[in-house]
Amino acid sequence: MRIKTVSQSTLEQVLHAWNKGFEGYFVKIDMSEETFLTRLVGEGLSPRLSIVAFANDEPVGIVMNGFRQIDGKKTSWNGGTGISPNYRGKGVSRALMEETIAIYEREGVEIATLEAIKENEVAIALYKKFGYVITNHLLYLNGDFEAQVDKQRVLQVKTIRPEQLAYLPVYREDVPWQCSWQSNQQGEAKIFYNDHEEAIGYLLYRTVWNQEGAVDRIILYQLELLENGKVEDIPYFLSTITNQKVKITTVNFLVNNPATDYFIKNGLEVTTEQVQMKKYLS
Repeated sequence: MRIKTVSQSTLEQVLHAWNKGFEGYFVKIDMSEETFLTRLVGEGLSPRLSIVAFANDEPVGIVMNGFRQIDGKKTSWNGGTGISPNYRGKGVSRALMEETIAIYEREGVEIATLEAIKENEVAIALYKKFGYVITNHLLYLNGDFEAQVDKQRVLQVKTIRPEQLAYLPVYREDVPWQCSWQSNQQGEAKIFYNDHEEAIGYLLYRTVWNQEGAVDRIILYQLELLENGKVEDIPYFLSTITNQKVKITTVNFLVNNPATDYFIKNGLEVTTEQVQMKKYLS
């Protein structure tokens, strides 16, 4: 078995490794060339530091890696480890993880992160063998929501670009990779203030529009209530996007986020459960 970087492989080989690697997976993540390249750029994945395993010139496994500074520490993200069905249980995943950890060490990574489907006990056990520990439990939620608000109450709202969140003292950097502003530069962000001009919360999200030009779905990457915010403020936050019934999808919301409990109580259903895992290299 040989291991090459994604940059040393053809796009056809990389796509084959990815799509075969996630064949029969818990959720469907089959990709076209366009979706793969969009994800590569949008999520800051590195072709030079991501790897593909080959057996007899056939791509049989893949690990996609991204690197960022988060809270002042060099942080990596394993954005997907996939093994072709015929090669599972034959040591490919172990070889890929060994090379991945070696890359992290060469690159001076201080914290390595990843997410895994909660039911994927085999993968979680493998990551634990390489020193990862579970640090958070994450939920994808989905369902219809209609913001019911008292029209007498008015919150101050400021709409900003996602990258401007990084300059706010209230912004939380340490979130699952796909929920960061860096991964959502084509999205939208809002900050909310009370009557005393104190920040009470913020949103990082993306809107999906239907053919009639109305908001069809809101994809929430972050909904953070700050010290002066309350759960009762959540419908006011969302009403600044639309006051009509709309589909809501949350991406990797922490189980202990008050917004998660609020949405479940208001009819959203859990569609996927994940664990966030970290390995501390220094």
